[in-house]
Amino acid sequence: MASNNIPSIITIRNLSFGYKFHDPIIEGISLDFLKGSFVGLLGPSGAGKTTLLKLILGLIRPWNGTIMFEKNSKHNGVTFPTIGYSPQVESVEWDFPVTVRELVAMGIWNNSGRFPWINSRTKEEINSILHDLELDAYSDRQIRELSGGEQKRAFLARALIHNPDILILDEPTSGLDPMSRENLVQTLTELNNKGITIIITTHDIDGVARKLPWVVCLNKELISQGYPNNVLSENVIHRTYGIAKGN
Repeated sequence: MASNNIPSIITIRNLSFGYKFHDPIIEGISLDFLKGSFVGLLGPSGAGKTTLLKLILGLIRPWNGTIMFEKNSKHNGVTFPTIGYSPQVESVEWDFPVTVRELVAMGIWNNSGRFPWINSRTKEEINSILHDLELDAYSDRQIRELSGGEQKRAFLARALIHNPDILILDEPTSGLDPMSRENLVQTLTELNNKGITIIITTHDIDGVARKLPWVVCLNKELISQGYPNNVLSENVIHRTYGIAKGN
């Protein structure tokens, strides 16, 4: 990624990973995610996009290589960037009864214990996020009752409750109609303009990838990266989508 002296918030070098008794899912990947960037990881299903996100999140450990985060020195020591994460909505068990407000609050619970006290300030933060994402009217509605686009925004709200430096979203636009997809990309652009580094996965070339500031094409290995107008050539798209080798 062109840096223009902008520091990397995530630095990846020679990263490889595979599951037991399988060939590598991703192999030899080196990437720099610049602070304040908006990056789309593009590739077909099975290209290793979700695996790369899990490695960044620390959910799995790499076979080889390193992942380094920008360090910030503060009066109480060294801190690392905070990360907000939203998984693929399609992987969620919708039979579990939870309202939109409760779903967002779970982002707090993950950091503060099993049943923490939600104080008035936290309630205000939840209300503010729901308002910003136009979910006010749905706050007490069961999450399974929402449309696909509303569910995506609800999980985005949960990721934002951390006030993250980095926002990682796995296929946030999949299954959305064109209008909902456009609205979500616009929402993410506005968040990025506020300084949040955003990394999303997508397999949608025309509907999403061509509209992003920077794309990274993956299929087990790094195929290409850069501005969409420069990268998304017929040759690169063929190399990216020819055969999906990973999981």
